Amino acid sequence: MADIRDRDDILVLVRTFYETAFQDPLIGRIFTDVARMDLDHHLPIMGDFWESVLFQAGGYHRNALALHSAVNAKHPLTAEHFDRWMLLWNTTVDDLHEGPVADAAKQQAERIGLSMQRRLQGLSGSLLETIRIRPDADPA
Repeated sequence: MADIRDRDDILVLVRTFYETAFQDPLIGRIFTDVARMDLDHHLPIMGDFWESVLFQAGGYHRNALALHSAVNAKHPLTAEHFDRWMLLWNTTVDDLHEGPVADAAKQQAERIGLSMQRRLQGLSGSLLETIRIRPDADPA
């Protein structure tokens, strides 16, 4: 099985993922009924996104958080939804590819998903808190 090599591989991966996700009993209706996603319109956008993530192509110039916030306002996105998204994404990647770029696609999806969940809850996108000086701390 080959690794993800280029945009064509990404487009096949993304189409296969969304075709599966649209049919999923837990998250399918979020795509079809809530977001009313048109796959043929969405596919090149997601191609730009993943090509930028995996190959630093720089073609994605949208605000993914704003788009997901709009969906979340209509139908709250839960940890269960994100977990299912990750399961379907990882399964699709593993079914089609293996190698360092495929591994990066899964790792980046995990990071993006966790950050998105936190941001939709109004938290920092990172699990890491910045270091702060406590007002009562001894300066020595």
